[in-house]
Amino acid sequence: MARRRHLRPDEEDLWHAVARTAKPMHAPTMQRRIETQPAPPAPEPPKHHTPMFEPFRLGEKAKPRTGHNLAPSIAESLSQAPVQMDAKAFGKMTRGKLAPEARIDLHGMTLAEAHPELIRFILNAQSDGLRLVLVITGKGKRRDDTGPIPQRMGALRHQVPQWLRMAPLGPAVLQVAEAHLKHGGSGAYYVYLRRR
Repeated sequence: MARRRHLRPDEEDLWHAVARTAKPMHAPTMQRRIETQPAPPAPEPPKHHTPMFEPFRLGEKAKPRTGHNLAPSIAESLSQAPVQMDAKAFGKMTRGKLAPEARIDLHGMTLAEAHPELIRFILNAQSDGLRLVLVITGKGKRRDDTGPIPQRMGALRHQVPQWLRMAPLGPAVLQVAEAHLKHGGSGAYYVYLRRR
């Protein structure tokens, strides 16, 4: 059953004006009386309330970004890695005072060509009893960076440290560090191998 709504005074006046001009279709058998209801009380004006939160601007506490590079650079991640080898030997190695006993140049190879070559070289060097080897990756070529996601230079330079941490090379490698300038700088890595 539908609930009946009470007319406001202005609606009621309009209803009476329309009802006076209407002609009945049939003879009136019983005349209905429109009951007038008293107008409901006017609602109280809303009370002023204090907001739960202080006013703020979206992003006002955000720190401004200086660049798009979210991951640390290779030099940073290698320098932050804990020193696994003898600290004195590590210091000599990073200053370029230790001469590498063997080297491999992956410069110009694709990732698919370089990975098996690196595995073969590192495992053979460890089986020959070598401790310090040099892996030359090159610094990479600058390419057009037109996409929305910035791309790093030098695919091999970024991939080789990951390969040296993963199996089968991970158990053979004790320490990886960026080479000194006289051995190639940021385009090469010192790889200090574990004893067999």
